[in-house]
Amino acid sequence: MEKLLPPEVAEQVKDFFGKLQHPVAVLLFTSSQGCEYCAEARQLLEEVVELSPLLELRVHDSESEADLAAHYRVSGKVPAIIIAAKDGGQMTDYGIRFLGLPSGHEFGTLVQDILIVSSRDSGLSPATREYLKSLEKPLHLQVFVTPTCPYCPRAVLLAHQFAMENPAQILAEGVESMEFADLANQYAISGVPDTVINNDAGRALGAVPEAQLLDEVRRALAK
Repeated sequence: MEKLLPPEVAEQVKDFFGKLQHPVAVLLFTSSQGCEYCAEARQLLEEVVELSPLLELRVHDSESEADLAAHYRVSGKVPAIIIAAKDGGQMTDYGIRFLGLPSGHEFGTLVQDILIVSSRDSGLSPATREYLKSLEKPLHLQVFVTPTCPYCPRAVLLAHQFAMENPAQILAEGVESMEFADLANQYAISGVPDTVINNDAGRALGAVPEAQLLDEVRRALAK
């Protein structure tokens, strides 16, 4: 089978993964029910985890393993990718999700997600961390992206950094808007990146800075 990652890209990623600190599990939820990109997503992730001994891929079927899918808050939209911390037999779900095939610029998001989960550190400012850790209401961030958008990875990564601080309350999803056009149409997505906060209680259009996203989250949760 022909590789999806060109040799030079695989070598670059392998060098990048030299910075990994702790083990990471990549979970892929697929479906046998007409999932156009599931096979490609699996092959891509298999090639990625081969690049470091600290990485492991676990593949699950969202229908036959419905209880596990529900546990990981996978709603049936597949392929769904989860980047989790792995410590021995213990898994820590940080609320980091990508719905769709992480191709184009979003491949960089996948690599960065693995790096931050491996570090076990969101890298956010102390003030942002303090606010997010104090949340007692659920926060759902859906960042709509396309593979050709150069600004989208920054927006998705920031949402994922937010989730790391309080995964019990925060779920952050990068959503490939062309694969999930029905969802994009539901929120009238006309440009990307567009971050939908709590089912449109708030929005952040563009790759906004950390402080601006935090302000939008505050406003949305105050409603």
